[in-house]
Amino acid sequence: MNKKQWLIKDFEAGDLALSSGKTLRSARLHYHQIGELNAPKDNLILLPTYYGGAAAGNYPWAGQDSPLDPDMYCIVIPSMLGAGESSSPSNTLGQQSAAHYPSVSLYDNVMLQKRLIDEVFGGASIALVAGWSMGGMQALQWGCLFPKQVRSLLATCCTARCYPHNRVFLEGAKAALTCDQGFQSGHYQNPPEQGLKAFGRVYAGWAYSQAFFRHELWRHLGFNSIEALLQFWEHDHLTQDANNLLTVLNTWQGGDISDNPVFKGDYNAALAAITMPTRMMPSTTDLYFTAEDAAGDAVQMPGAKFETLASDWGHIAGGAGREQQSHQQILAAAQSLLCAAES
Repeated sequence: MNKKQWLIKDFEAGDLALSSGKTLRSARLHYHQIGELNAPKDNLILLPTYYGGAAAGNYPWAGQDSPLDPDMYCIVIPSMLGAGESSSPSNTLGQQSAAHYPSVSLYDNVMLQKRLIDEVFGGASIALVAGWSMGGMQALQWGCLFPKQVRSLLATCCTARCYPHNRVFLEGAKAALTCDQGFQSGHYQNPPEQGLKAFGRVYAGWAYSQAFFRHELWRHLGFNSIEALLQFWEHDHLTQDANNLLTVLNTWQGGDISDNPVFKGDYNAALAAITMPTRMMPSTTDLYFTAEDAAGDAVQMPGAKFETLASDWGHIAGGAGREQQSHQQILAAAQSLLCAAES
């Protein structure tokens, strides 16, 4: 049997009306696909991307050793608007380039993904939408907007909106980047390297937990010191575009699955619309998508079960392949959900 390969594609959507009232010109949704849609069009799995992540970052969730098996399912990873692969400040030309790129919401992202599913995949029934962090927020947005099309949801280390302390954390990271004089309000000619490095260092202190550093778990990642870990975060953010980071950060800060024309800000109604089998899986040590906030959301979702990832890895525990114990727990939950979706 030949091993299936990921296909990398783009969906050209034309001019896209945004929830802000503006229009994104010549919108393009970048996505990765592995496996084929079956004749009943009911074996689609959707894995939206996370903050700072490319589509390939979700690859560890899929494979022949995973319940997300491309021999059984058509697996699609759509990249968020603004993150550098789909239409973004860094790759948009003309009057909407760089700092002039319009604000986009969770709703905008999911409505564009909905068009992809309808126009490219024939309106397929979605067996599972799964995501980590902002990917999980998109999964929950899918669930409340399209409960007849989505048969199950898996959301790791996320909530259905950006809660106040989460917003404050992001303000600190944003300030570290924008305080660089070279940022020039987003009109930089060269990357604001000092700001990007500072952003990475600030973010690293939040992404992991206190226990992660206390127990020197960074050694499991191959680092011989905390400073080496921080330098890795610096270098990683030097590869990213500052306006892209801030565009998606803005999407995150404004994230609220009820902030759209369907629910008109009624958060409880949006949560109550998530009736399909759903697993909310926060990390017990996540510092910004807290287990307490996730539990409060889950109790209002009729289809949800709440299951924590007991991990010292903080927010990182929920990522695909990041920490093996949590990774296996997430795949077990995915297996259970896919079984429920087939029943």
